[in-house]
Amino acid sequence: MNIILGITGSVSAYKTPWLVRDLIRAGHTVRVVMTPSATQFVAPLALEAVSQHPVIVDPYDPSIQEGGSWHVHLARWADVILIAPCSATTLARLATGLCDTALMTVVASRPAETSLFVAPAMDTDMWLQPSVQRNVDQLRADGVCIIEPESGELASGLVGAGRLAELGTIVGMVVARDGTEDGTTDGTTDGTADGTTDGTTDGTTDGTTDGTTDGTTDGTGGTLRGKRVVVTAGPTHEPIDAVRAIVNHSTGTMGFALAAAAQERGALVTLVAGPVALHTPRGVRRIDVTTAAEMNAAVEREIDADVFIMAAAVADFTPAHPVEGKIKKQETTDGGLTVTLVPTVDILARVGAQKQAHQTVVGFALEHTNVVDYATQKLSSKNADMIVANRAGVSNSGFGVGNNTITIITPTQPPTEYPPMSKRACAEVILDAVEKL
Repeated sequence: MNIILGITGSVSAYKTPWLVRDLIRAGHTVRVVMTPSATQFVAPLALEAVSQHPVIVDPYDPSIQEGGSWHVHLARWADVILIAPCSATTLARLATGLCDTALMTVVASRPAETSLFVAPAMDTDMWLQPSVQRNVDQLRADGVCIIEPESGELASGLVGAGRLAELGTIVGMVVARDGTEDGTTDGTTDGTADGTTDGTTDGTTDGTTDGTTDGTTDGTGGTLRGKRVVVTAGPTHEPIDAVRAIVNHSTGTMGFALAAAAQERGALVTLVAGPVALHTPRGVRRIDVTTAAEMNAAVEREIDADVFIMAAAVADFTPAHPVEGKIKKQETTDGGLTVTLVPTVDILARVGAQKQAHQTVVGFALEHTNVVDYATQKLSSKNADMIVANRAGVSNSGFGVGNNTITIITPTQPPTEYPPMSKRACAEVILDAVEKL
């Protein structure tokens, strides 16, 4: 079956690479058309990589023209058009026939026999607005299948209806094509979310939480189900005195995303977290630490776990003699201060050295240059099963940003590079690779 996936402006758009993957795994061909606002939440390059087709955003892009009627030819190619996620703005466009985006020109050109599925996703108050419900009712009357949003914790922090339906539900509806007669689904949900999203809405985008499963890793299967997984996250703070410390800029977002995703795959997750300001993912056991030594001690207590994912940015050095009180400037020589540093314990190396046959060890390598070479060396020297190399010094990767640009390195496969993706999306890719080890 040929499927056009339309993606609109929603935090939940980050899940769409996995929606494309699941549709392709079900035996279908997928072409992607995005609204401009959707590109703020998911990179077209990521969707091009998984769909193996160019992604259309600009209706006037000269590379897509077919005698000036590209939208007609593309619409006639499709057996099904699926819009997921569908924002309130696009619902209004669909209900009124407004053709001001590439996606809408394709939808307006679809033959009468081509099914149209729409999966709305937005905050509860937006979803319940009378104008939005009128637009939904109009689409149902027009024969459009509405895949009802589910209930759970939303990006706004509220709990209610509006979250994008689980990807498994969406795929099942589209593949079965059994919802086209009455235009409805039952809208059931398991009500789960990890509550770690920071997404916001601006009135034209919807704000569904990004802490949901991708439809294929919902804790009902996979090799992580029932496994004990230890994830380290965040920085460590190495004290100079009672008020000063050596720190780094890690926020812990990558590690927390990994913990949430592993829990949703059915793993029993212990999250060892340095000093960060993040909520604990649902169902995850959390151990808070401050220093590298404390993090090492916490990991050692879990040394019998099945999988170790060492995502923390552990300080390489710590002051040899931290001062109990506060060092006063006037007590130093000429206002200067010399601090003797000693190496911290290498937690990844210690775990790798103790690794048993049933255990998997994953490390991270943040590098500015020679990323693959350094990470490959680390794979060997730490006795790890996988290294996730993430690039520093670029806008879409590293500390303090929402995305990461990763390369996965294992002993048996060539390095696999990925385009910039949200850290939650990276977590899913990393766990997919762990399950294949």
